[in-house]
Amino acid sequence: MKAVSYRSYGGPEVLEYGDLPQPKVGPDAVLVRVKAAAVNPVDWKAQAGYLDGMIQPVFPVVPGWDMAGVVVATGPDVPEFAEGDEVMGYVREDFLSRGTFAEYVAAPVRTLARKPANLTFEEAAGIPLAGLTAYQSLVKALRVRPGETVLIHAAAGGVGSMAVQIARHLGARVIGTAGARNHDYLHTLGAEPVTYGDGLADRVRALAPGGVDVVLDLVGGGVIRTSPELALPGARLVSIADPAVTELGGRLLWVRPDAADLAALADLAEAGALRVEVAEVFPLERTADAQRLSAGGHVRGKVVVTVG
Repeated sequence: MKAVSYRSYGGPEVLEYGDLPQPKVGPDAVLVRVKAAAVNPVDWKAQAGYLDGMIQPVFPVVPGWDMAGVVVATGPDVPEFAEGDEVMGYVREDFLSRGTFAEYVAAPVRTLARKPANLTFEEAAGIPLAGLTAYQSLVKALRVRPGETVLIHAAAGGVGSMAVQIARHLGARVIGTAGARNHDYLHTLGAEPVTYGDGLADRVRALAPGGVDVVLDLVGGGVIRTSPELALPGARLVSIADPAVTELGGRLLWVRPDAADLAALADLAEAGALRVEVAEVFPLERTADAQRLSAGGHVRGKVVVTVG
């Protein structure tokens, strides 16, 4: 099969495009013909070696955890899927090796859900990691309730844009930080935008003088430390980027594959409550360029690679 891989840690320059063996399929997995794979910051961070103390690499490593595609074969213990099913998945295993920037990926069923029928493969590929991060933060960790006010830092990014939509679906009011060029976009998602940077606390207070009920930090860089002065007593805090959240009584969240959560996201997408902004699409052989765009840090929505 054609795939993108790397044989040592490094930046986009270590990626190679060429032939690799097709992965074998375990008893509780399926073989998926990948149609599209989404780029996430964790892809190039893992590739740079930042996760070496946590996840064992098995070189050559095919990067990527997000994908949408078609099932072409199933393991002997897979009643959930059949050949021809269209699926999407957050295909993260306990080691780095068999990623999604390839023509085929062997995906454990715990990482998969059916692809929303109303989305393209490119759109569906953008849901899994970002959508699960937002869903598990807001629904499971923060337990957002109708009528609450939620402050989302970095609300226009891949995770942030989904978090805004999920929070609104839960009946919450959403205040989202973003650059001025993304304010109109946040309005279309149902959020009240505020510009990040100096004076952020004053701008949030102007919108929510009594404080916010929930803070979701998706950017790090110390913004979580402004939360106590903006939050109501007993407010809940989650960060996916700043361990200092635990010092404030909050939780640092690391997303996990969950088929039921992914199916819930598919239901939201099919109901029109969750849409995916695709920023740019690259062919598989240009995965390095897709990584460079993602690493620039100014992408609204998702960067996607088409495979076949």
